[in-house]
Amino acid sequence: MTDLEIAVKNLEGHSICLCKDGEYFTLDGKGISPIMKLLGEGKDICGYSVADTVVGKAAAMLFVKAGIKDLHAKLMSKPSEAFLKKAHIPYTYETLAENIKNRTGTDICPMEKTVENIEDADTAYEALKNKLLSLKKGV
Repeated sequence: MTDLEIAVKNLEGHSICLCKDGEYFTLDGKGISPIMKLLGEGKDICGYSVADTVVGKAAAMLFVKAGIKDLHAKLMSKPSEAFLKKAHIPYTYETLAENIKNRTGTDICPMEKTVENIEDADTAYEALKNKLLSLKKGV
């Protein structure tokens, strides 16, 4: 069984599952918070295979910044697909959507809006950190 197959198999009931060399761990949280937490803590996930429930462009950019090997998403957006293609990250998905919606389903996710005109993963990470800070402050 490949690392990606292990990650997909163990995703059930979690937000994200990461696997490398047959060893896996899961994380739970809303939106991009699990991957932002890993990056913020300096956790090295380079070379990991990832299974995630929802992958928009923001998440895809963070995964590319982290150096993942490959990715499977239950739901993937077209902008994330395009970014992963450009970054040469192999991916699969169950459902492909035009965009990722916000939690109320009334608009595009604010994280997606934050990165829609950004094409560099490091720049996206800084922009997303700032966006999350402003949302916490209620700005």
